[in-house]
Amino acid sequence: MVSSNHAMESSAACTLVVVPTEPRSGPTWVLLHGSDGSEADLLPVAERLAPSAVKVAPRGTVETPEGFAFFLRGADRRIDEADLRVRAEPLVTRIRSAQAAHASDGRLVVLGFSNGAVMATALIELHPELFAAAVLVRTQLPFPGVPRPAVPSIPVLVLDGRDDARRSPEAGRDVARRLRDAGARVTHVVLPVAHGMTAADERRIANWLAWEQR
Repeated sequence: MVSSNHAMESSAACTLVVVPTEPRSGPTWVLLHGSDGSEADLLPVAERLAPSAVKVAPRGTVETPEGFAFFLRGADRRIDEADLRVRAEPLVTRIRSAQAAHASDGRLVVLGFSNGAVMATALIELHPELFAAAVLVRTQLPFPGVPRPAVPSIPVLVLDGRDDARRSPEAGRDVARRLRDAGARVTHVVLPVAHGMTAADERRIANWLAWEQR
């Protein structure tokens, strides 16, 4: 449930929740949920990690049996790369509009989980100027067959689950290597967890934030 102090923008194609704070401090957090999720899923995590930051939480535009996702997959679970590219552009527009309307700090930090982490990785590749930092939880390569892009030297945290049955063992490692080779400052960690986001993930993110902000 989205509480009454959250600003919600809706249209036929997209719902987006903005959590303003007073005073506003630090970069704006963009929260991209996983498959069968919603715009509210990562808000509690972000509130614990960055309580004074503005949070922008868009809903994926693909309806799934139990919620929403940010892009389509084929019957074999392969990413529909063409669909991902098409859906990325209006999402960028929504994020930038919300940032302009609600945020005082020009920087954006993206936190993506699962399907949302893949979308976040795609946005880093398609719009490398968009984010100042990224946390990618259970991601995989969005465009494995295309040439590696050039990415600014932004800090990126990639978190894998050692017991994740929904990702191959090399999924996060491949993303970390690709972004590192593209120019990002990447930290890749494999945690003793499954696919879901856990308290261990939050602790690792908090430690990484403290290290990056020192």
